[in-house]
Amino acid sequence: MSSTLEHDPRVVAERRGIAGFFADYRQRLRQGDIGQLPVIVGLIAIWSIFYVASNGVFLSPFNLVNLTLQMAAVGSISVGIVLILLLGDIDLSAGVVSGMCAAVMAVLSVQHDVSPQLAVGIALLVGAAVGTLHGVWITRFGIPAFVVTLAGLIAWQGLLLRVLGRTGTINLKDPFITGLAGTFYTGPTAYLLGAAFLAYVAVRPILENRRRRAAGLSVPPATVVWVRALGFTALVLLAVWYLCKDRGISSGLFYLVSLVVVMDLILRRTRLGRMIYAIGGNAEAARRAGLPVRRIRTLVFALASMLAAWGGILGASRLLAVNQSAGQGDILLNAIAAAVIGGTSLFGGRGSVWAALLGIIVIQSISNGMDLLSLQPSIKFMITGAVLLTAVTLDAVLRRGRTPGGR
Repeated sequence: MSSTLEHDPRVVAERRGIAGFFADYRQRLRQGDIGQLPVIVGLIAIWSIFYVASNGVFLSPFNLVNLTLQMAAVGSISVGIVLILLLGDIDLSAGVVSGMCAAVMAVLSVQHDVSPQLAVGIALLVGAAVGTLHGVWITRFGIPAFVVTLAGLIAWQGLLLRVLGRTGTINLKDPFITGLAGTFYTGPTAYLLGAAFLAYVAVRPILENRRRRAAGLSVPPATVVWVRALGFTALVLLAVWYLCKDRGISSGLFYLVSLVVVMDLILRRTRLGRMIYAIGGNAEAARRAGLPVRRIRTLVFALASMLAAWGGILGASRLLAVNQSAGQGDILLNAIAAAVIGGTSLFGGRGSVWAALLGIIVIQSISNGMDLLSLQPSIKFMITGAVLLTAVTLDAVLRRGRTPGGR
């Protein structure tokens, strides 16, 4: 046991301080565990290119607030996609489900005078029901998720048209619904929201580091933890200050970040999260260990479709309408691309919901920047596809490098 501990890189890092920590990090890089480094470097490059090409407009407070508004809907869908990918599955119906559930909410609220809160709740339940149906069909009959959700993409698109009826478009005017994505927080409220976020990403790791140290467990050097915390603090406070120079923090961004935090807690701190990673890593081994594989897969599909419904609701709130094209176009592509670009493996068992947040920033930055430059849609699709292919290729190469024998 003592020999094992002596060669544990985390123990070495703690004993040798900063030098040991960076030695451990270099070792992980050589083994292909590069974390979020490519995303961060890519994002810096993307922002720099568009800043120069747009003569500074891209990084203006007005455009960055618009960017946060555009991120919320697809980012919420992408969080659900991350959960599906962690299982090693795929959901091709998420985009259409988001539009269909938004249509359900709009019809109930506008045409049937249902209270907006109840209409939103019913739309979320419809999304959960759709995901449950997909999950049961996949697990009960052993049909690949690709096939089942592809059939769902076609079927739910038909239901979307049926729900909307002949008019094809429903305008939203209820203040509650339009306020879901159209509310902005400035001044003390904005900084309070920033402080709440910092409590999770900056303060919590410091307290956890102290608890693990007190319990005699291996921990990274305290200096590293504090540097990270101070870096996050400076970044978040700068972002809040800069966004408040325009309209402030949008409610859509607030909901997206809150969703990421909640799902991160579930994946990292609950038995459900551990089972999702175990099933995604090796479903047969998880089944032999007694895990309820079928039930967990069904639950994840239900949760992912409900998150897709929430994304559709946020999208309708921002656009103030639902029409026959809701949830279609490049929404599904961007949601999957955001998850993969953020670092979630297509092969299951590796990634986190933070991938959805980082990935959607990258994807939406590309889309927003190309819109500012007035590039043709054909160019936008080709560039987005190339970015997605690059991310998937990188994931496959790194996965092969971590697998014994290179397979």
